[in-house]
Amino acid sequence: MTAALHDDNPPPGEWTTDDLDRLPDGRRHELVDGNLIMSPSPTRLHQSIAGRLMAALYESCPADLDVTQAVEVRLSRTRAFIPDVLVTELDAASRNPSHYRPHEVMLVVEIVSEGSRSIDRVLKPALYAEADIPYFWRIETEAGIVVHAHKLDPMKRIYVEQARMPDGILLPEPWEIDIPLDRITPRSR
Repeated sequence: MTAALHDDNPPPGEWTTDDLDRLPDGRRHELVDGNLIMSPSPTRLHQSIAGRLMAALYESCPADLDVTQAVEVRLSRTRAFIPDVLVTELDAASRNPSHYRPHEVMLVVEIVSEGSRSIDRVLKPALYAEADIPYFWRIETEAGIVVHAHKLDPMKRIYVEQARMPDGILLPEPWEIDIPLDRITPRSR
């Protein structure tokens, strides 16, 4: 089975998070219902926004939370995603995990890329909501940077849009956040 995993061929049956642990590093591997998804390398714009947003969130978040980038969230044995930015409980972050459980995550952020529009706009929010992650943000970059902030409706297990922010991030929760747009906008020529 190990040889098959190194070639990104599926093991017998469906892929599981155990199989992800045996894959070689260097690629972004995610799981949807036992199916392996490999994403292309992110662009410079994508990574710059993620890095700048992570730093801005870190500066303002409460002391019992942590902010990081691109660490796997295991929603179930056959579902695992790697959010672009995520806010977690500090206790969970303190163990230096290679992945988090949904109950340890407060906020996930996905920056929409050309090759992942449907996944970032439809699939991931639906599955993050099903896993009871309280907040989801989607950042669009096609016509400037626009942040779409969503909060979980725990009864319906769907996200409800809190704000659509083309001028910066101004929200009362999950903590009071005020990040000007230029703070997350990468340099350009």
